[in-house]
Amino acid sequence: MLDIKFIRSNLESALKAMRARGQNVDFDRLLSLDDARKTEIAQIEALRLKRNKESEEIGKLKKSGQEPSSELISEINEIRELIQEKEKSLLMIENQIEDFLLTMPNIPDDSVPFGKDEKDNKIVRFWGEPLKFSFQPKHHWEIGERLGILDFSTASKISGSRFAVLKNEGCALERAIINFFIDAHKEKGYFEIMTPYLVNKTSMTGTGQLPKFEEEAFKCSEDGLYLIPTAEVPVTNIYRDDVLDEASLPLKYVSYSACFRREAGSYGKDTKGLIRNHQFNKVELVKFANPKNSMDELENLVKDAQAVLEKLELPYRTSLLCSGDMGFSSAKTYDLEVWLAGDNAYREISSCSNFKDFQARRMNIKYKNAQTGKREFIHTLNGSGVAIGRTFAAILENYQQEDGSVIIPQALRKYTGFEKIAAKQLGS
Repeated sequence: MLDIKFIRSNLESALKAMRARGQNVDFDRLLSLDDARKTEIAQIEALRLKRNKESEEIGKLKKSGQEPSSELISEINEIRELIQEKEKSLLMIENQIEDFLLTMPNIPDDSVPFGKDEKDNKIVRFWGEPLKFSFQPKHHWEIGERLGILDFSTASKISGSRFAVLKNEGCALERAIINFFIDAHKEKGYFEIMTPYLVNKTSMTGTGQLPKFEEEAFKCSEDGLYLIPTAEVPVTNIYRDDVLDEASLPLKYVSYSACFRREAGSYGKDTKGLIRNHQFNKVELVKFANPKNSMDELENLVKDAQAVLEKLELPYRTSLLCSGDMGFSSAKTYDLEVWLAGDNAYREISSCSNFKDFQARRMNIKYKNAQTGKREFIHTLNGSGVAIGRTFAAILENYQQEDGSVIIPQALRKYTGFEKIAAKQLGS
C-alpha cells in the first residue's frame, strides 16, 4: 500500500509511476476523499470540544446543587448524535480511501527500466550453454510418461486439468529437489520454517494478493480461508503488527510449501506438463530488511536463487523486469528463466522482488531505528528458491538421453540414492 502523504507531496511522480505501469489512476478522487476525511476530523474535534465544555458546565451545576436546563441537556444530546453521524461518515470515507489504495500497485524503483511488457525486459546475465543434442529432444511430459514417473491422465481423472501425479522415481526426484534447495539455502543463513497452507483474508491482503487477485485464489468460502498461492503469504505475515529490532536485520527465511493457483488468466497456455499447474511445490525465500540496504539484499537474494540452478548445472538467464511487466506489489523484480531443451526456450523458474515498504505498510510491520528511536516501516523481499515442478521439468529435458533415460544431476544423487532413471522396456 502506498502512503497517501507521499502521493499528495509527490503527485507528479506518482502519476508518472502509474503511467509507467500502464495504470490510469484517478488521483483527483483520492485527494478529494482525503480532503473530505480531514474536514470530517476537524468537525468531529470541534464538536467533541464543545461537548466537553458543556459536560463540564453540567457537572459544575450539579455540584452546586442546581439542575441543568432542559435546553442545555437537549443541546448536548444533539451534539452526541451529530458526533456519531460524523464518525460514521468518517469511517465510510476512510474505507473508501483504503479500498482505493489497496488496488494501487507499487511505485517502480528508479533503477527499473521503462517498458510495456516482457519484450522490454532487460537481460542482465546468461549462465551455462544450452546443450546440443544429437537427437530431437523431447518435452518433459513425454519423457516423464514414458519413464512411468509422471501421470497426467490419472491426475485429470482425480482432479481435472492442470494437475499431475508423480510415481516411482519421480516421487524421489521431487523430494530430492526440495531437500537440496532447503539445505543449500540454510547454508546461506536462511532459517527454515513451515507454515499453514490455509490463511485468512487479512494475510492475503497483507502481501497484495487481495483484493487485486481474488479470482486467482482458491477460497474455502465456508471458513473464510484461502489456499496459499505461495509461502510468501504466511511467512511474511509472521511479523504482522510487530516491531523488529534493527540489530536483527536482515531476517532470512526459507520455506517449502505446496502452492495453489487458479491460473485464471492463462487458459490455453501451458496446458501440458508441469509449467502452469493449479497445485505445485515451491521453496520460497523471504527477507525482512533495513530500508537503507534492501536493494543490496535483493541482489543477494537473486544470487542465492541462481546458485541452486548453477549447482544443478541448468542453463539460465536473469532478466530485470520493466515497469509494465512487474508484479502488483513489487518495486523491483528479477526473473530467472531456465533453459528447457524440449521447448528450445527459456522459461521462468523464479521471480525475486523487493517490495520496499509496500507490504509492510499493509501489514504494519516496523522496526525500531537505533539512531532515531522512531518506528519505521521495514522492507520485505521474496523470491522462489526455486519452483520445484519447473526444476523437475528442466532436469528431464536437459538431462534426457537418446535411449529415453534421464541422468540425475550430481548435486541430487545423495538425495535420490540413484544416478539415473532408466528407460522402461516396451511393455514393462
